[in-house]
Formats: sequence, structure tokens, C-alpha cells
Amino acid sequence: MASSKSVVLAALVANGLIAILKFVGFLLTGSAAMLSETYHSISDTGNQVFLLIGIRYSGRDRTRKHPFGYGKAQFFYSFLVSVFLFGIAGWESLKHGYDAIVHPHPPGEGTATLPVLDITFDAVFVNYAVLVGAIVFEAYAFKKAYANMSAQIEENEWSGFREAFRKTSDVTVLTALTEDFIAMAGAGIALFGVYLSRVTGDPIYDAVSAALIGIMLMGFAVALAWENKRLLLGESLPKEDEVELRELVAGWDGVERVVDFRTVYFGPDKIVVMADVAFDDGLDTEEMDDTITAIEDGIIEHRPGVRKVYIEPET
Repeated sequence: MASSKSVVLAALVANGLIAILKFVGFLLTGSAAMLSETYHSISDTGNQVFLLIGIRYSGRDRTRKHPFGYGKAQFFYSFLVSVFLFGIAGWESLKHGYDAIVHPHPPGEGTATLPVLDITFDAVFVNYAVLVGAIVFEAYAFKKAYANMSAQIEENEWSGFREAFRKTSDVTVLTALTEDFIAMAGAGIALFGVYLSRVTGDPIYDAVSAALIGIMLMGFAVALAWENKRLLLGESLPKEDEVELRELVAGWDGVERVVDFRTVYFGPDKIVVMADVAFDDGLDTEEMDDTITAIEDGIIEHRPGVRKVYIEPET
């Protein structure tokens, strides 16, 4: 939880500063790509706030109305992030990019002045500086999220980030990692578009880059929403992990067979296991009770993410 919070805080600070700088760049040059990137960073800043709310809310103690706690709050707020990423950053960027294609306006026209030093310079260099700075800041935030996700991949023995994207329950880090990556990519696309428009004098490059940023954001938003949906609906452990736990129970002394076995996520790395188990006829009530307790402890020890185990004896 603490590592997830540090990842989100790093992204929050970076995106907040970058949003202000990008907007200044847009005011000075009128670049469509810079406005798209401003929408992007504003959305990302708000998204980090949602993720922090999710982390805080999920830490609340369980109650009668929520007997398994509030862990799913992170799934819900991460889903909201994907909606805002699609609706605000993605759609607004695409819409503004399309408008810039239809009604082109060359970016970078005009100058800016530093009052203290009395230096006048081409305003387009503000865009260059802001976008390069954005890439650097986002790279820092991405590095923290990357390190966290890499640790999860190593711990779970996943093949790589593609498998982690499909299987991780830590949607907070997953969302931060995705946002930081597309933020770097978006800043790179904007930088390339602004530069080409400045060199060629053709505003189409700046306008197209704005539209591309919007399409990219909307695509990643849909992917994030899909990943959060599976957890909101109560997804089980990955098949191979569930089979491993089932075999652990089936091989326990005194167990005749496992009639039914179910798992479900109730928060990031918070798993509930339920099993219907047929025990050997020779076990008396006390021995069966001891065996059930041993199985429950064994599952929790084998898989630290398991918070509660329910074993139901079957005749």
C-alpha cells in the first residue's frame, strides 16, 4: 500500500507542474498539440487525486455492511480514472486536434520576453522546453511505477508486463504506470509535431499530433476500463494459481476430495478462498476441525495475499 501511494504521489506532483507549464506554452504559441497535452496533464493530475482517495478509502476497517472491507474502492476509483482519461483528456484532445486540422493555425508565431533579463525569444522554444521537461518529469514518475510493477512480476513469476497487465490486482500501480507511459509518449508526439510545423511552416503536423494524442489516450482508457471491470465484477485468481491452491487442499492428510473450490479478489492482493471438502470417513469431529484449521493456515502461509479461508465439510 505504501509503495502504491508513493508512486501516485510522484505522478501527482509531476503532472500538476507539467499541466501549468504546458498551458503557458499554449497561451504563448496557440499550438493545438500543446492544448491537447494540457488537457492530458490536467486529467492525469485529477486522476492521481482519485487514486489517492481510493487508497485511503480501501484502508478502512471492515464493517457489518462491508464484512470484507473496502478494498474494492481502489478498483472503483481506478475505473473512474479510465473514464476521465477517455472523456476529458482523450475526447477533448481529439476534438481540438480535428478542429485544428479543419481550421489550421500555425503554432509558434510570436515572441516572449523575460522582463528581468530583457531578453526576447521565439515563443516556440517555450514549447520545446516544456515538452522536454515533461518527458523528464514523467520519466521519473514512470521509473517509480516501473520498479514497483517489476517487483510484482518477479514475486509472482509472471512472464512480463503483458501478463502482469492481465493478472495484477494492484490497479493503482497499473493505472499510474500506464498514465506515465502514455504521458511520455504524448509529450514526444507533441514535441515532434510542433517541431515539424515550425520547420516546414505547415500547421498540419501540429494538428495531427494533437489528434493522435487524443486517439492514444482513448485507446489506453478503454484498456484500463476493461482491466478494472474484471476486478469490479469479482474476478478469481488466475487459473494456474487457483489450481495450485486446490491441489494443496486435495493433497492434505484426511482430505478425500475437493468438491468445489472458489477464489475472489476483494481488493489489491486481498483474496478470499472458499472450498467444499469431503473428508475421510474415519475422522471424528475434533480431528476434522483440526484439519480444517490446518488447511486454512496452510493456504494463508502458501499465498500471503489470502486474507480469509472458508472450508465447508461435505458428506
